[in-house]
Amino acid sequence: MAATRSLIRIAVNVAFDGALAALSVPVARWLADPAAHAFVPFWTIPLGALTLLLAGIPFRLSLQYWRFAAIGDLLTVVASAALGAVLFTGATTLAGIAQPNPAFPAIYALTLLLALGAPRVAYRWRRDRPAAKSPHLDAASTLLVGSIEDADLFLRALSQDRRQAFRVEGLLASSDRQTGRRIQGHRILGSLNDAAAVLDQLRSQDRLPGTLVFVTPELSGARLARVLAQADRFGLQVRQAPRPTALADPDRSRSVELRPVVIEDLLNRAQVPVDRDGMARLIQGRRVIVTGAGGTIGSELARQVAAFGPGTLILLDNGEYALWQIDLELAETHPQVHRRTLIADVRDQARIRAVFEEYRPELVFHAAALKHVPMVEANPLEGLATNAAGTRHVADAARAAGALAMVLISTDKAVNPTSVMGASKRLAEMYCQGLDIAARTTHHGMRCITVRFGNVLGSTGSVVPLFQRQLARGGPLTVTHPDMQRYFMTVREAVGLVLQAGVLGVNGASLPSGEDGGIFVLDMGEPVKIVDLARQMIRLAGMQPDHDIEIRFTGLRPGEKLFEELFHGKEPPVPTGYAGLLMASPRTADPAIVARALEELESACRGGQVKLALTLLGRLIPEFEHNIDGSAGEIRA
Repeated sequence: MAATRSLIRIAVNVAFDGALAALSVPVARWLADPAAHAFVPFWTIPLGALTLLLAGIPFRLSLQYWRFAAIGDLLTVVASAALGAVLFTGATTLAGIAQPNPAFPAIYALTLLLALGAPRVAYRWRRDRPAAKSPHLDAASTLLVGSIEDADLFLRALSQDRRQAFRVEGLLASSDRQTGRRIQGHRILGSLNDAAAVLDQLRSQDRLPGTLVFVTPELSGARLARVLAQADRFGLQVRQAPRPTALADPDRSRSVELRPVVIEDLLNRAQVPVDRDGMARLIQGRRVIVTGAGGTIGSELARQVAAFGPGTLILLDNGEYALWQIDLELAETHPQVHRRTLIADVRDQARIRAVFEEYRPELVFHAAALKHVPMVEANPLEGLATNAAGTRHVADAARAAGALAMVLISTDKAVNPTSVMGASKRLAEMYCQGLDIAARTTHHGMRCITVRFGNVLGSTGSVVPLFQRQLARGGPLTVTHPDMQRYFMTVREAVGLVLQAGVLGVNGASLPSGEDGGIFVLDMGEPVKIVDLARQMIRLAGMQPDHDIEIRFTGLRPGEKLFEELFHGKEPPVPTGYAGLLMASPRTADPAIVARALEELESACRGGQVKLALTLLGRLIPEFEHNIDGSAGEIRA
């Protein structure tokens, strides 16, 4: 049916172009010689249609979409008209018909150009012109923000919206050089840097818009945050226009629907290029296991690993529902990948050893951990058994099974830890560093690669989902302290860089401190104040902080500190030469001593000896200053 409709449209184009070319013959003759008979000989009129259609074949003239006629299409008309005039003149000359005027070929070519081009331009103008009616009186007053190209697309789409739901007051452009000019009748009032002055002026003129509409999806980070701050100051809502590709889609709905600005856009993070070919060579065809595969990091690892075609992908988690969810997703998105789903707890040494002996993975991504600071404070033995002893179980089993490499997911909370969770992860780092040094020294055995980074947006138990739930209930949003700061990045970017670190570690890249157990640290950018994040999320929801939604400070919780750190004072950051990846100069301990201490720690955990376990933890990690009730966090900061 669709093919039939397309053929009908082409046939209509052929008929129109032929008729216009035929009409051009007498018109051109009259223009060349008004006294001559324009319709004699008559057979030259259909000849004009035939020569034009033949001339248009190499340029695909009759396949043009009049509705989307552009400069390139008009150039096609010019070429077809010129060639058509040449063919027509040649045919009539061969037939012995004298030309009415030496300039007739040029006159005929120009007549053809006008006859073919004018209807196309008129049709495009009619389709794109703004609706004759004015916007509804209750239409939302908006100010567009972004590039002029994206604004042009948005305004064209808006002109086709029969609801006329938006009234555009003007545009804040990306560049300073465009101020004062107009796009489709709408004035460019200033640049992004002029937002405060422009909004002040509009308010003084009683034209202050109710909504800022961001038309450029790439506008993010600090530039976006500055404009949002002005929106908050003037009490404006903020919305995101549909993506330009959606606006340009000829089959799109005629109504323009705005969407909320997502919190990820506030991170001032440029896209970091990664070595996808190297990742494919590392993963493709190999047996890969992901522990904690149902968690935020583990599930994203599973997705990205599956995309590179592993020989077998083993998903391991102790939570049935989370494991089922990621397995179901991969069955739909990567059905060709051979998968195994295993319910297992990394604290169960015998079970982990049996799994690794059976499947003999070549690559291990260890994401299983207890990561919620107050929860681990309330259950310290479980945190130590999972994060420290569990990491040892996985690393030892992987090495015994002949794995090529293991990648440990660590955290910024392992640096100068004030919580059991952070200290347990630092102990895991120390054990893996010791194994890696041994492998590097002997040039034999499993590489053990540690990757440290901060918070990921939207992770289970993190602040963003908490704020979203509190917003849905109408507030308040709870923040522990006005000065609380954290590092953030998207989970997709974090996992991409984890895989990049795996490639560099396995390939034995020459890296600073790499021979001595150095830890990869993701470049997290600048830390974000949690109260600022809360305010931004309220604004993005179309409300005003402290007016529509209250922000309530609850005080630091056990184990928390105000400022997280990515590097200890004795492990200064060292550039690796790879975008997004730094390396911490190592602080290592004798792996044999760490192993014996871990055995004692695990024994204390099994015996329920909390005091002994924490004492051992303090001996192993001298910088551990336990913030038991939350009161020490602010003092330390």
